Amino acid sequence: MTGAFLAGLVAGYGVAIPVGAIAILILGLSARAGFRVGAAAALAVATADGLYAAAAALGGAGLAGFLAPVAGPLRLVAALVLLGIAAHGLWRAWSARREVVKAPAGRGLHTPTRAYAAVLGLTLLNPATVLYFAALVLGRRDAADPDPAAAALFVTGAFLASASWQLLVAGGGSVVGRALSGPRGRLVTGLVSSALIAALAVTTLLPG
Repeated sequence: MTGAFLAGLVAGYGVAIPVGAIAILILGLSARAGFRVGAAAALAVATADGLYAAAAALGGAGLAGFLAPVAGPLRLVAALVLLGIAAHGLWRAWSARREVVKAPAGRGLHTPTRAYAAVLGLTLLNPATVLYFAALVLGRRDAADPDPAAAALFVTGAFLASASWQLLVAGGGSVVGRALSGPRGRLVTGLVSSALIAALAVTTLLPG
């Protein structure tokens, strides 16, 4: 059970840490409209990540009867998908290290409710996130015989990891915000994220 929760934490941080347009939007909302608005936007991102993690976990459970005969090859495919995501993230972090990232328009998001709804919608438009979580869930050794409690812990861990990071971004203040959203900060966070995802890929291939 603890392993499922820790796996969710690592997965959540892996998808949340890279600083892009949404993170910069959260920083801007916190600076202009206050921490409550920025925190609402941060929790919207975490909600989207949690929903995608739940969709992947439930999907894996629904396919349980078909997965047992191909559990080994399935883990290999999942590991290759995760390594591809890690490599793509690394390439993006390196190639964009000097680019200025523009946040989506945040005008009119001056209340927590509006910020939450708008940022949730923006984040849900990223289908790469569900591919990421699906690869993680299908690569787990218990994918063919899923435990509902373990799946719930995985989703909870992913949500809490995403929420803690996004709230850090929202409440980081101007100094931390500039450090994270600057070229060097985006490169470092991209490298950390790719390393976490690559580690998850390797974990799916380990015996036992």
